[in-house]
Amino acid sequence: MATKFTDVPFEITLMVRDTCLCLAVQQAARTLARVFDEALQPLGLTNGQFSLLMSLNRPSPPPMGPVADLLAMDRTTLTAALKPLTRRGLVKVVVDPADRRGRRLSLTPAGRKLLAAAFPIWKLHHRKLEKRLKNPAGLHADLMLLSQ
Repeated sequence: MATKFTDVPFEITLMVRDTCLCLAVQQAARTLARVFDEALQPLGLTNGQFSLLMSLNRPSPPPMGPVADLLAMDRTTLTAALKPLTRRGLVKVVVDPADRRGRRLSLTPAGRKLLAAAFPIWKLHHRKLEKRLKNPAGLHADLMLLSQ
């Protein structure tokens, strides 16, 4: 039988604060986002835009579905995220020749150039963050397990 709470004691708040995986991941995600947003700001990119551009760095233009899946977002959110990048001339969205209802996404030459400039910045900051962790590969593997 479930216990009914009419009031949550402060000790429970402390226990949740100290053990909640969701809260810990949210805090870490916000910290990571800040680090990469600040690092990429001179290039006019956010960490999310960097990830989106990197997801399009493929031998052939991918359809929207697999890109949205990789970035863990729905197509509507992906469409909104693409707009500033297409306005800047970094990404091109074209009709899928295999399915006229679909769209294919690709980096423009300007997008490739910006991504090439952003990668060393990402790499430097990524290394610094990894040095702060006890087991970066294990953390990555665990986070990927949660994402499935």
